[in-house]
Amino acid sequence: MWLPKLLIFSATLAAQVPGGRGGPGSELIRQAAQFDQEGRGADARQLLRKAIDSAATPVATSNAQRAMAMSWAFEGNCEKTAEYEQMVIDYWAGQENDQPGNAYYQQGEMADEAARVCIDSGDLDAASRWYKKGHELGLREPHISPDREALWDFRWEHAQARIAARRSNRAEAEKHVAAARTALEKMTDLRAQQEPFFPYLTGYVAFYLGDYNNALADLEKAGQDAFIQCLIGQVYEKLGDKDKAMEYYRKAVGARGHNPSAAYAVPFAKKKLGLAGV
Repeated sequence: MWLPKLLIFSATLAAQVPGGRGGPGSELIRQAAQFDQEGRGADARQLLRKAIDSAATPVATSNAQRAMAMSWAFEGNCEKTAEYEQMVIDYWAGQENDQPGNAYYQQGEMADEAARVCIDSGDLDAASRWYKKGHELGLREPHISPDREALWDFRWEHAQARIAARRSNRAEAEKHVAAARTALEKMTDLRAQQEPFFPYLTGYVAFYLGDYNNALADLEKAGQDAFIQCLIGQVYEKLGDKDKAMEYYRKAVGARGHNPSAAYAVPFAKKKLGLAGV
């Protein structure tokens, strides 16, 4: 069975602007993304409301709604992000008959995207609910392949481990880390692609459980997106190396995506660098 190229948090590594290629609303979405980068969220959402209201097709509406979700993510607003992600889920639910191989995956993806914003904003209960929803939606795909099933299990265990670590529950976190490893090892075609997300998990868990040396060692093996750069910066702060921390925050502040990674990292790094409001 053919599988599209998948990433565990594909929203984190997605195109710079969701739905930004062509169409009457694409320029509005691009400009809104720039405003979010600049901390002008209210201005961004005015443009995105225009993009939603003027969208000529259901898919264009859903692209603008997803961009609106990310605009709220730049302000760490879990509730509003989830509200707009649900609208995108509703669009994909309407595609289940025509695109069953993609519609369920996209629904799960959008739920996980909402969950990611919620965990980053500290709303762990909401994050848990949305990750659970993402797992359940993804597994509803008809004739799902073993690799795709293992991917959804990996995402779910990955999420539960991070949430447990945020709650300082070491035993629970370690149990889910082990389960995530088991799910990863069940993959064939996707395993090499997903492997870098495991040290991200173990580094994240180590950081929130106070094991900073191991957190640094693992995070340095993970893919270096802006979110992970912020995590590494925080680890260096805990280790007492402020100069190295600032080095990583300077890297993170330059992120140009309109996705959960940039939505967390850019405002966070600006605060750390004394650039909030700039």
